[in-house]
Amino acid sequence: MTRYWLAVASAAHVRRGRAEGFMQVNHGKAAPLRRIKPGDGVVYYSPSTVLGEKDGLRSFTAIGRLRDGEPYQGVMADGFQPFRRDVAWEWSHETPIMPLLDRLELTAGKSNWGYQLRFGLVELSEHDFQLIAGTMGVSATNDRSIE
Repeated sequence: MTRYWLAVASAAHVRRGRAEGFMQVNHGKAAPLRRIKPGDGVVYYSPSTVLGEKDGLRSFTAIGRLRDGEPYQGVMADGFQPFRRDVAWEWSHETPIMPLLDRLELTAGKSNWGYQLRFGLVELSEHDFQLIAGTMGVSATNDRSIE
């Protein structure tokens, strides 16, 4: 059974993951990544462009499907080795969340909708995933992924 997930990270971090074909969540923790299975849909929400800035980006910044494989450790600066999963990212454009707030099951009628995103990874309904995909220019028949 396919599941759908919303991950949260700054746009700069998401853009690096898109370019290199991976995702990571919760500052590189492995446990949340184990919840996602190959073929599951993943969409990233970025509250800001750069971690720690409050520039009001509030946009969906990447969408794709999890590839086969288990979480693995990547290598970053200063010996930091975050856990990652490989993703087949779709060609898409970044899309603001604000126009969708009343249409998404995740946020409709919730004044504090952002509170639930603090966990870094939340499950989405198929409805929400498809709505976000459509606004990002990705259709169910789109088979163009970033390789």
